[in-house]
Amino acid sequence: MPEGPEIRRTADALQEQIGGRRLDGAWFAFPELASQAASLCGREVTAVDSWGKALLIRFDDGRVLYSHNQLYGVWKYHDEEREPDTNRSLRARLTAQGRSASLYSASDISLWQAGRLEEHPFLARLGPDLLTHDVSIEAIVERLEMPRFKRRGLGGLLLEQSLFAGIGNYLRSEILFFAQLSYRQRPVDLTIAQREHLARTMLAVVERAYHQKGITNRDDWARAARKQGEVRQQWRFAVFQRGGLPCHACQALVERTAVASRRLYFCPECQG
Repeated sequence: MPEGPEIRRTADALQEQIGGRRLDGAWFAFPELASQAASLCGREVTAVDSWGKALLIRFDDGRVLYSHNQLYGVWKYHDEEREPDTNRSLRARLTAQGRSASLYSASDISLWQAGRLEEHPFLARLGPDLLTHDVSIEAIVERLEMPRFKRRGLGGLLLEQSLFAGIGNYLRSEILFFAQLSYRQRPVDLTIAQREHLARTMLAVVERAYHQKGITNRDDWARAARKQGEVRQQWRFAVFQRGGLPCHACQALVERTAVASRRLYFCPECQG
């Protein structure tokens, strides 16, 4: 499933396609939304942003179209006259000035008033989004020190969307590696300096994944790995999906385990 950086890039693409334009047409497959489609015509798309793995398309009348791609949903961008070449099921389509954005295969779509978004059953459970909500190092440390989080192992905690939204499996492994921390450690076990370093690393890794289209590895390590014939799904990461391969930093073999029922990769030396 795409993680926060991938959803943020989808938001950017939607903004480029229909942002700042008034809708000429709206269509929804679901009856509860279909009845509201006509009322969106003439409304301007003022912004498209993300919150974790959810997309929020904002209109000038204060309404927000919420969508979650889940496992199979995908947005496609095209001219109004040209249908995308796909066998997927169309769920929603927004058209503005000859440009269309079409959502396929997703089932979680709804319209909300902006002031009531925090009542949404999914959004209400989310912590801040590190890419969208301008979260500071100090704010990250404060959340790590909260009673409900501070005694939980980092391997499971980083996947907890109520801590910070959008961190998934690959980001978890990469953050812990670059922070030089074990998945077994808890925030309460760390020194103040370690918690601050973890906070800086969380921001840096998530932002790098966003700007580099999913690449979290250091540039020099990635170049060396490509020269050795590694495929993209290996060289793009420092440790994730590199089980049995040498650590870029120390040459110890990267190991794989399962935490919170999901695979986690780590270097036993760098993160020992």
